Order: sequence, then C-alpha cells, then structure tokens
Amino acid sequence: MERLRTNYWLGDLHLMLSKDIGIDLGTANVSIHVKGRGIVLDEPSVVAIESDTKRVLAVGEDAHRMVGRTPGNIVAIRPLRDGVIADFEITEIMLKAFIDRVDGRKWFSRPRILICAPTNITSVEQKAIREAAERSGAKEVYLEEEPKAAAIGAGMDIFQPSGNMVVDIGGGTTDIAVLSMGDIVTASSIKVAGDKFDDAILRYIKNKYKLLIGERTSEDIKIKIGTVYEADRNEEIDIRGRDMVSGLPLTVTIRSGEVREALRDSVMQIVASAKYVLEQTPPELSADIIDRGVILTGGGALLGGIDALLADELKVPVLIAENPMHCVVKGTGILLDHLDKLKK
Repeated sequence: MERLRTNYWLGDLHLMLSKDIGIDLGTANVSIHVKGRGIVLDEPSVVAIESDTKRVLAVGEDAHRMVGRTPGNIVAIRPLRDGVIADFEITEIMLKAFIDRVDGRKWFSRPRILICAPTNITSVEQKAIREAAERSGAKEVYLEEEPKAAAIGAGMDIFQPSGNMVVDIGGGTTDIAVLSMGDIVTASSIKVAGDKFDDAILRYIKNKYKLLIGERTSEDIKIKIGTVYEADRNEEIDIRGRDMVSGLPLTVTIRSGEVREALRDSVMQIVASAKYVLEQTPPELSADIIDRGVILTGGGALLGGIDALLADELKVPVLIAENPMHCVVKGTGILLDHLDKLKK
C-alpha cells in the first residue's frame, strides 16, 4: 500500500515537474494549450516597447489596446508577419511572457513545446521559430504543420485512408491542404489572409473617400459588416478618420457591398489556391472531398459569405468548423498526446 501511494505521488510530481504545451504562434493571435488543462491563453501577438530604452511596457491584449494610439516614444510591434518571425528578439520576449503567464515560473523543469507553422516555411524560418521557443524556456521543440493541426482540432479523422480538405485562413497566411492517412497529400500556403483583408479595406477607403483610417478601424469594418458574397449581408457602419484634403476628422458611412468590392482580389487568390490544391489531388481522394466537404478554420472562416463563395467556386460543400479560431490550438492539444512520435 505504501509503495502504491509512493507511485501515485511520483506520478503527480512528474506532472508538476514537466508540462507539455502546444502553441498556435499566429500572426494575429497566440493561443496556448497546456496538457491536462486545455486552452489557457489566447491573446493578440503584440508587444509595446519604449523606442529609446527598448523597455517592454505590455504584451498581448494590453499592448493591442495601444495599437495606433501611442505617443512617439512608445511603439506597438507585431513581431510576426505573414506567418513567420519578422522580429526575433521581440518574438522571444512575447513567447517568454506568455509562457510565464500560464504558470511557467511554477514549473521545476522546462516544458516540451509543440508549435504550429505554415506548410511552406523555409528551413531558416523553422530554425528561427525553434530558437525563439528554446530561448523562451523550452526543453524540446516540435514543429507541426498548421493545416494538419487545424484539421485535427476541427474534429476531422485524418488518420483513415480517405480524403479530408481543410482551408485555414489565419492572420498572416491561408493554408490549404488535403490530408489522408495522418499526413498531408497536397498543400498550398499563401500570404493572403486577415491582415491582407484589413489592408485592402484601408486602401479602398483611402482611395474612394480620401479618408485615412487605422488598422483597428479597418478590422472593425471587416468583422462587423464584412462580406465576400453578394447574397450574404447588406449592412452599414459609420467610421471616423482623418480627411486627406482638409486634415480634419471626418465621418463616412461604409456598406457591406463596398467591403465585398475591396476584398474581391484577395479572396479570389484564396479561391485560386484552393482550386490548385484540388487539381493536384488524386481522384479517389477528390471523390471523398465531394462527400465530406471542405472544412474552414481560422479567424478568416468568420468572414461573411466566405463559405458560400468557396462552395460556388469549388463545386463542393464547404462547412465552417465549430469555434474556427481555436481549431489549430485544439489540434496541438490532441497532438501533445502523441508527442514522442513526432519529429523534433
């Protein structure tokens, strides 16, 4: 009996001493899954620093509130661009802050970390992600492809000999993949996603109304009235910015149809990429996709009418995953149970 109690105590100690964590290191948001606890953090990928002293003032949600609203000596930085690390030092600071925030300081040994990345990143970009994680306190770092984690997190059984297609529209990249037997059969990753949508709206309003708006305003427009499909929605919103002619504050009304026009080129690039992936898919797997449909994940899946547009263009059913923004990080949580089988 005493030996049994000792074994239980040692098991509990092992869980306390070492934690496995999964990270969706997104361009727009970082989400963290701790094994045994679930998703414990989901915050914007933003760091606010003093430009002269380089002192970190805020990370995550607190820093995001400062975007476009800081005085000259404070800069709100997004260290990830297009799905990869643009600022190595700031990424390391951000990761360390987030890991500490999920009780990292209470762990007696460094955690094993599984990080998701776009399908087509280079070996140099992979190395940058690994090094940032290692210097943030990781004992071992594993990389997994985003669409694979997204498909698993969306509830798709990718380990059977049948075709599953996922379109993961994130902040920096859109990853499209057909999966079977637990691996990617054909895939494409393009740097057209949420950030490009925001930028397209911003440029459209600048050109049409000669009105300067910030990133947060263009994101608000996308979320509140954005659509890419004519029959989807017809709403309007009042936005405020600076008149390029007079230099004074100005309010204009924007309608859903204008957002659709602004996003047309960006969205059609995603459609073209999805068509390319389908064209490269073996016929038997294509037949499975017709039966099962395409699953949309990522924040971009919430854009109005994106599922209807893709269904029209691809001629297959398109479904939005439940809680699409968390599919990747949920997938990392499931993959953590099979960490020893993954390549470091």
